[in-house]
Amino acid sequence: MRRVPQPYPDVFVRNRVDLTAPEAEEKIAERLRETGLVTVDGLASRTAALAFATRIMDLVPHRDSDSDGLTTIRDTGRHAHRAGFAGFGNGPLDPHTERSGTPNPPRLMLLVCGQPAETGGECLLTDGQAVHCDLFTGEREAGAALAQPRTAFFGAGDGHATQVFTVHDDLRVSVRLRFDRLARWNPIVQSYLPRLRAAAGRHQVRLDLAPGQGYLLDNERWLHARRAFTGERLFWRALGEPLFPMLRGFAPAPTSVRTPMLSEAG
Repeated sequence: MRRVPQPYPDVFVRNRVDLTAPEAEEKIAERLRETGLVTVDGLASRTAALAFATRIMDLVPHRDSDSDGLTTIRDTGRHAHRAGFAGFGNGPLDPHTERSGTPNPPRLMLLVCGQPAETGGECLLTDGQAVHCDLFTGEREAGAALAQPRTAFFGAGDGHATQVFTVHDDLRVSVRLRFDRLARWNPIVQSYLPRLRAAAGRHQVRLDLAPGQGYLLDNERWLHARRAFTGERLFWRALGEPLFPMLRGFAPAPTSVRTPMLSEAG
């Protein structure tokens, strides 16, 4: 029997913006600048998801997108074991940044539920600001190492040399991460990866989305993941650049403001 997702989990309610309210776009822009995460509902079709996406971003076409700019996320039955294609299987996904192996990952990601899984398939989100604070307080040497330029290479042969935390000239920070077979690491950070993975897990929140519900996140701040699932799970994804100004990354939490200045390499 198909489970019925709870329509408004706490994290969904706290971050929800009513798309029918006056000045919804302004509220979304403000929330993204402040927390990097917005939840939405009422997007009951692919057409509705696309219409909303084009209200707040310039869509970025890529390898997996369809002709309208959206990507259909479902178990294709043929991609699960291909590196970089795990999203098109039914297995779990580790916390990651969308398009992490490109020089400039899209700033925004929208994910909308068309049909939930029969079991599992919950969305898992991790605030990169919380992970950064965690690693620069309790594990300061880990955070400093993971901010060293060019200590990671994400992607296949045409991927990108970068680092988990990029510190910009104004001391704001961007996060970029993946844990799959397309992530290669400099030996100086290898010993810190278990701490990084543990911190990403500690700060993870769950979204069990119902049809028409979705989330919009800042891809320079939030990591997203997924639990394994059974059934015909169907989601639509949009990637793009915001139609409103946003500063790079996020402001470090107060307990980690002493993050060392590093040259930007990511």
